[in-house]
Amino acid sequence: MRMCKQSVLFYTFLILSAGGNHILALQDVTADLFGSESYGTVAAFGDFNSDKLTDIFIIREQSELLIFLADLKAPYFKPKVRIRKEQLPKDFIISGVVPGDYDGDSQMDVLLTAHPKEKAVLETSVFVFWGNNQTLDTEGRVELNGTFVDEPLVMDFNGDMIPDIFGVVSGTTQVCYLKERNMVWKPALGSAVKMHIPHSNAFLDLNQDFTADLFLTTSASEGSDNGPVSFETWINKDGNFTKTFVGKTPDIFKIVGQSAFIDFDGDGYQDQLLPVCMDDACQKSAIYLSKPGDTEWVPVLTEFQKKDTLWGFVPPALGELHAPITLHLGDYNLDGFPDALAILRNASGSGQKAFLLENVACNNASCRGARRMFRVLWDLPDLTSLQGAVVATFFDIYEDGILDMIVLRKGGQKGELAIHALKNNFEADAYFVKVIVLSGLCSNDCPGKVKLFGVNQPGPYVMYTTMDSNGGVKNASAGQLSQSAHLSLQLPYTVLGLGRSANFLDHLYVGIPLPPGGKEIRKQEWTAIIPNSQLIVIPYPHDDPRSWSAKLYLTPSNIVLLTAIALIGVCVFILVIIGILHWKEKKADDREKRQEAHRFHFDAM
Repeated sequence: MRMCKQSVLFYTFLILSAGGNHILALQDVTADLFGSESYGTVAAFGDFNSDKLTDIFIIREQSELLIFLADLKAPYFKPKVRIRKEQLPKDFIISGVVPGDYDGDSQMDVLLTAHPKEKAVLETSVFVFWGNNQTLDTEGRVELNGTFVDEPLVMDFNGDMIPDIFGVVSGTTQVCYLKERNMVWKPALGSAVKMHIPHSNAFLDLNQDFTADLFLTTSASEGSDNGPVSFETWINKDGNFTKTFVGKTPDIFKIVGQSAFIDFDGDGYQDQLLPVCMDDACQKSAIYLSKPGDTEWVPVLTEFQKKDTLWGFVPPALGELHAPITLHLGDYNLDGFPDALAILRNASGSGQKAFLLENVACNNASCRGARRMFRVLWDLPDLTSLQGAVVATFFDIYEDGILDMIVLRKGGQKGELAIHALKNNFEADAYFVKVIVLSGLCSNDCPGKVKLFGVNQPGPYVMYTTMDSNGGVKNASAGQLSQSAHLSLQLPYTVLGLGRSANFLDHLYVGIPLPPGGKEIRKQEWTAIIPNSQLIVIPYPHDDPRSWSAKLYLTPSNIVLLTAIALIGVCVFILVIIGILHWKEKKADDREKRQEAHRFHFDAM
């Protein structure tokens, strides 16, 4: 018994000592991923050819789109599908790409937003290219017969799990449905909305009822200004959106960036993160947090000083493709608290780089109810050595559940942006769960034998609850593809960090949007989910959550190898002990036999 206890202690020590180092190391793998094609503007992600590998959509010359399909051989992303400039109106600039299934045939289509060179986003046209057997029908595109003010929000307005196109057309909010490729326009919302440009509208659950709501960015006068910005929350009640809350930024915010939504402090609710500048030159920058339905703004990052150098956000420039101040969010160290990537510029204007903002426990009183804050990691050589960075985002390059980074910077080939891929070699082995919710328009009997996995679906909401290493309840939540405009670069799946707790997930909940007139929340629960796994949820049929199916794919981590090594070590250790004891026992038996033989000899005499 004592030997067993010692073995268990030895085994535990090996596991804990192996996972104790929290070191972030980045490795540039650009050549392995793109070869000589590492230039252009990364605009979106999605599984275009339904092979369960995420592909990359890249804009070239602001007038062409290339879809780089993921491959198992280097270079791991190869340009296979192209929309050429000749297939768009002359002198149009592509401003955004939103993959999705817009006609309900379970095949991925591609939506492009574009505008004339001289009119910027104030006259945004929308083009949809239909998917056809893992290719694009480039001759049969549809151009919406309405021009949007700013880029539209792709959302599921009527809860049929087919993406719709929402925005302001001719001064009123409208939504365009393309089900079965028929263009149907309908008024949206019951009152006029003056949209702020650029907006940061979002479609996600804001009150934790597992039904996606609508968040709007508005202003006193429609258009772009540096004045106060208002935020409207439209809650989905019985499938209809009702305005329930209006908030406003303080007057001290001179420049307001793009709102981003994430469960910042692990309480299960989606928080609003807002990057701002306190002056027109962004010499004093900050990130503020607001809780759902709360008018208070809590600072979570105000310190941008690195030794003697002051850094801050890059002021937006009208007409540029990468103008808005934007945070791209993801849990790089899988500790259960999302981090951020941001572009900062020093006060002299001579350096512009991407920095990782780590989510850490708050160490001062200013955080108040947030309990968490951001800390800038100034010294990450592979990241901060990229001068002229304009965009930085997270991406799971190797489909292993660990979020890597993609950085775009000025100075690429042919006047394009250079693409850099940085692999995350974070050494502390932590756990995660990766969830993707599909449209559920069909199950195993899709028309034309279409594979299920190639659809980006906006609106689903995911939340888990489990026990942490201290025995307390731990939960986190995330919305899937909640934003689509202004290069939001959101991933078509959700990666939720679990920290170093290897427990099964006690509960994993998935909810989808509610149609008009819907009375019951469409939500399903799964229990005892294995950590480090990918869960593909098929909500079919939509109105019967008990019939929804989930496919589980296990992603082994380093801890599996360490566990095997430790287990083998324990077995070898026990075998050695047993061998030594057996050898000693045999020697003792031989000695006793000789003594017995010697005694018998003298007794005989």
